[in-house]
Amino acid sequence: MINDLDSIDWTSLGHAYGPAGDVPQWLRGMASPDAEVREQAFSSFYGAAHHQGDVYPCTVASLPFLFDMAASPSAPDRASVIALIVSIGREAVDRDEAGVVWIGIDGEETTAYQDAAALIRGRGEAFTGFACDADTRVRSAAIAGLGLFLDDAERAVGVLRERLDAEDGVVERLLVIRTLGDLALRLPAAQEPARAWLGLLADGGAVDAEVRLAALVQRARCVPESIDATTVPTALSLLRRISPIPRPGDSREAGVSRGAAGPCTCALEAEPDPGVPGHVAAAFADLDRRNRVHAPTTSLLKTFHEVLDARVEDRTVLLCEQLSSTDAATRYDAIDMARGLITSWRGDHTRLVRLLAECLLPHDSYTSAAAAEVLGSLGRLAEPAREALAAYVTTHRTTHRPDAWASPHAELRRAHQQAVLALAELGDERALPGLLTALDTGIDAWRAVNAAGRLPQAAAVLTPRLVRLLAEIDHSREWPDVSPTSLASALAALGDPSAVPVLTDAIAAAVRRGQWRTAAPVLKALASFGPRAVTALETVRSLVEVEDQGTRTAVTGALWELERRPEHVVPLLQRLLDDKRNFDAVDLAGRIGPPAAAVLPRLRQILNDRLAQNALNEQNGSAVLNDSWTLVHVASALWDIGGDEEADVVLPALLAAWKDNDSTARHALACLDRMGPAARPALPQVRAALAQPRRGDNAWGWNVAVDLEIQRTCRSVLARTETAPATR
Repeated sequence: MINDLDSIDWTSLGHAYGPAGDVPQWLRGMASPDAEVREQAFSSFYGAAHHQGDVYPCTVASLPFLFDMAASPSAPDRASVIALIVSIGREAVDRDEAGVVWIGIDGEETTAYQDAAALIRGRGEAFTGFACDADTRVRSAAIAGLGLFLDDAERAVGVLRERLDAEDGVVERLLVIRTLGDLALRLPAAQEPARAWLGLLADGGAVDAEVRLAALVQRARCVPESIDATTVPTALSLLRRISPIPRPGDSREAGVSRGAAGPCTCALEAEPDPGVPGHVAAAFADLDRRNRVHAPTTSLLKTFHEVLDARVEDRTVLLCEQLSSTDAATRYDAIDMARGLITSWRGDHTRLVRLLAECLLPHDSYTSAAAAEVLGSLGRLAEPAREALAAYVTTHRTTHRPDAWASPHAELRRAHQQAVLALAELGDERALPGLLTALDTGIDAWRAVNAAGRLPQAAAVLTPRLVRLLAEIDHSREWPDVSPTSLASALAALGDPSAVPVLTDAIAAAVRRGQWRTAAPVLKALASFGPRAVTALETVRSLVEVEDQGTRTAVTGALWELERRPEHVVPLLQRLLDDKRNFDAVDLAGRIGPPAAAVLPRLRQILNDRLAQNALNEQNGSAVLNDSWTLVHVASALWDIGGDEEADVVLPALLAAWKDNDSTARHALACLDRMGPAARPALPQVRAALAQPRRGDNAWGWNVAVDLEIQRTCRSVLARTETAPATR
């Protein structure tokens, strides 16, 4: 069938990057005997015709050819072809069943998802053959298709029973059980036989511990009401019975490697390409590590955590078992699961943090780096791991070399650096030697800069080094190896005014080069020094008419902070407020306070227009989201300028913004805290926010530090308003 590719007008179809005329070449490449050609073909297809899981008309048109390759005994990589079909089908089925109208790349309604789902389901029977193939890789790729695409429930359950009896590989057997769960959730006719079988497998002793555990989890997934006080203890007992998979040739404490089939040999970190900027290479390496699976039970345990969801105590007990496992791969994969629980749910996570600290093993840099990275992401919650982090860093410096930050061994270097960064997040000065090595040698200096700002007690030695790096920045490069924005932010955090001259020069250079992404944040860093940066006043004044609005706004803010003369700043501010979504300008008006009273009419107009538009959206059932950010910024500024006189407008706007969009909580609460007794009507919402067990959405930048700040502010609001007399 591959010879019929030219019978389709591919150029009339599209993919993520334009006309799909290159798809036939990729499909032919997938059938090439050359492994490199095949790899490139699959990569190109995933990157364009199945971009980030999307399905396009060209993707649908490719499916018959993919099925033909999958069925051909002569095809060199049938498993990868089937995996691609399953990936397309999974996305298509999910979106088809969502019942939503999808818009294509041309802006028009597309039926590509429905078409792909229908085509693959129409060939669902093919997966029964693929799932029984002699090639283990083909079977592994195909098993999931039985649960996704085969609409004959009885047939699907029967084939899965056969596969469980026939398979002897752990991964394949776990896939069978997972697929049975998928089938029970998708097809009503499969629910009873699937649930009964899952119950027998979970409760019986005739199968191995892995299968029993998988059945227990899938039963909980399909029948949540089956979860009781025995579920997690039973899972723990089964976990303890699962023997670690041997790692041939690995004599180290806990070497693990990537691969769905579990650990085999130690995974060594590749040396970065010297031609690629360090932060770019690190981002791709981090993405690769996040996609690795080391133990065959990892996917199963992730599902278990999803099923347990808000049962935080049960999940903590489960994670403690995982992190204490005798199997290195299980321990490693539990590290990121622990991050997920701690960063998503409030509570006392001391046990988990201490177990993460126990993963800092001097002879296992791969696992240690992962643990240190997670600890660094927890901010102050990592306090119970402080001494373990310091001991780990000290051991590296005494056992390997004093400048372990710059070790030539990539694995050890990354582990040491992550531990140093985690210590710095705790404000611990024992991170200083590593940071100084980075700043002095330039080795991964980009990684050390932000951490340097966490150690203001060491400003005397850190500031000169950061100043030197900022002075050496080539502002003609759009993306320097060390970010001038990060350098400026760190200098602002250290607060040493000796940085003012280099910040001033950096602003002038960025403006000359039109590097607005640099100019505005560096101006904000300069402004943080207030009157101590008065020597920069002439430079700042010369920039009030620059073309970029963000930079003009930052200039206006810097003028205010440097000389505090509202008669110079407010006229500039009034022009900036012509853009109702210039939140930096709105916030500046609030910082100026009562002397900015001249802008009150404009702020009231912006707020009223936004409230009216939000009301219209709700009245019409519009899909356009209410603009909560405008409400919270403008209402806060109105309070800071007008005080009690604005309370009747400010308070409802803040609460409405917060109710509509939880990510505004930090800003709304900060204003409520400043309002004192006037915020009394907000107390029910504040109490509810403090009592909620789940943290905010990380997708909106609501990390642990933000959540801890929100909790502190909630307590402050309550303390200031509950006992204070009402102002009205």
